[in-house]
Amino acid sequence: MTETTEQNRGTEGETLSTRKTQATRRGGGDPGGRGRTTIADGVVEKIAGMAARDVDGVHAMGSGLARTFGAVRDRVPGGAKSVTRGVKAEVGEVQAALDLEIVVEYGVSIADVARDVRENVITAVERMTGLEVVEVNISVSDVKLPDEEEEEPERRIQ
Repeated sequence: MTETTEQNRGTEGETLSTRKTQATRRGGGDPGGRGRTTIADGVVEKIAGMAARDVDGVHAMGSGLARTFGAVRDRVPGGAKSVTRGVKAEVGEVQAALDLEIVVEYGVSIADVARDVRENVITAVERMTGLEVVEVNISVSDVKLPDEEEEEPERRIQ
């Protein structure tokens, strides 16, 4: 070896550039694992609400009163449609539990719809958040009959 190469080598054959790289990488380990990520209940509620609405047979989310207030809020200029209506989440550091209140279409199997909602919600929440979903409780609060009109407040003509 030449004399210059001998000067650039460390004690165990490390080059100078290898030592510099190791010196700049402080803390060791995977950079993605440094720190903590927290996910708000509202985030999980939105994901679950969207996933539940995607299931065939789900007519609406929430109780009759919540849907009525939601319909009023939706009509107010600037009011946004609430995807969290009928969804309650409890989120811990690694696990989440959800309570959903749904309205199903008349004629569908409630057991099948509930199973499909549960599967869709668990898949979506676990994929997007990395949290383990320990339970999804579903309450069917109503059945939408084919001849029923939508529950919307009456319009006033002025």
